[in-house]
Amino acid sequence: MKVERLEVSVYRIPTSQPEADGTLHWDSTTMVLVDAVADSGERGMGFSYASAAAADVIREMLVRTVTGCDVENVGAAWTAMVVATRNAGRPGIAATAISAVDIALWDLKARTAGKPLFRLLGPYRETVPIYGSGGFTSYTEKELAAQLAGWVEQGIPRVKMKVGKEWGTKPEEDVARVRAARQAIGPNAELFVDANGAYSARQAIEMAQRFADQGVSYFEEPVSSDQLHQLHFVREHAPMAIAAGEYGYDPWYFRDMLQAEAVDIQQADATRCLGITGWLHAAALAYGFDIPFSAHTAPAIHAQVGCAAPQLEHVEYFYDHVRIERILFDGAPEPIDGFLRPDPQRPGLGLDLKRQEAEKWRINA
Repeated sequence: MKVERLEVSVYRIPTSQPEADGTLHWDSTTMVLVDAVADSGERGMGFSYASAAAADVIREMLVRTVTGCDVENVGAAWTAMVVATRNAGRPGIAATAISAVDIALWDLKARTAGKPLFRLLGPYRETVPIYGSGGFTSYTEKELAAQLAGWVEQGIPRVKMKVGKEWGTKPEEDVARVRAARQAIGPNAELFVDANGAYSARQAIEMAQRFADQGVSYFEEPVSSDQLHQLHFVREHAPMAIAAGEYGYDPWYFRDMLQAEAVDIQQADATRCLGITGWLHAAALAYGFDIPFSAHTAPAIHAQVGCAAPQLEHVEYFYDHVRIERILFDGAPEPIDGFLRPDPQRPGLGLDLKRQEAEKWRINA
């Protein structure tokens, strides 16, 4: 069975309200979705949360690369895509394009086998632990408290909020918001923070000490993950686990981050790091370095592949993506007692696009 064609569509879904983190503001999220169609008529679906420009990369470069590939040989298709995008600048938009296609090819392979993806990949577990993630810097303290406490009330034992408001220029407000979050979730739930690279190294260390007073146990991107020496410096002096990796676009990035001893928890995102194939490479690297591994956002995808990682700390149950996946798909997994469980009765990713509903969000791109 061969891949006959790829079909590409782009959707843009407005956020429920304007959102921000330490270094960015946004009011919508774009999804690039790929249908991989076999010559048998079987279809597989993949997607990336990415720029609409990724759709052009798929149409102009990746369609011809994977057309005619054996449905069973996803690794060969992945290698061909990585090679084909060499001169186009693989990290970034091209990587997200490869990711969407790779995920679609894995979904197609699992569907043709009549298996859920996690079973096809060979699971180490059948559920994945999650943490609720949102707590945007644009929220009022009341909105922040309600969201985080709501997740804890659902049985999710760990939650994450954004800090570093306006590039770290509002430190007292950051501390006040972390204090309000702790009061809202109580003393037993784990509290994580994410600065999205907003702080300088010395400021991050100072803030880490202040956040530790509120029982923060995880600090994501206290400084830019492009500066591995700074991340390592913060890790040496912060009293909680340091996490990064969401902007990793290939296995070699994760290798360099791990060799730099820059993190206590390695993150990776299958919609960015060259798909499921690349994400499993990252998981294996983290396992080899004996560093805990965490999946960044896209919970409907990571619920499946997270079962196939040799070690998994948790999956990010990210507010924006949870909302979008509920809007666009049937079969998006729902949390039970702090875990996501892929449906063993649904093949592939277990997702079906609500095509009529999705049309209202489709854009010409």
